[in-house]
Amino acid sequence: MTVKDFTEQFGYEILTCADKADKTEITGVYICDLLSMAMARVKDGNMWVTVHTNVNIVAVAYLTNAACIVIPENIEVEEITVSKAAEKGIIIIRAPHTSYEICVNYYLKSSELSHG
Repeated sequence: MTVKDFTEQFGYEILTCADKADKTEITGVYICDLLSMAMARVKDGNMWVTVHTNVNIVAVAYLTNAACIVIPENIEVEEITVSKAAEKGIIIIRAPHTSYEICVNYYLKSSELSHG
């Protein structure tokens, strides 16, 4: 499933690099707010869910080749983070749901797609 498919299905807001969303596949999900842990565990193509909004999340997503960063609970994202993400080609999504609900939504949608 692409980032665009996922965001459209659940009404999430794409804050940066919307032009990449229909070409970027999500291969899994990782939830973590500890940047060093995320850097070690986010896998290529993962959707990374975090409440952090500082510019350092862009570096972590860039280094791990995350499909996107998802910010839960409509948390405001710092402008410098949005600017840096756009510059580095990192997709940032903002969702009204909790981290748990975002993962459940991903699981349900990916299960639906794999079972037809």
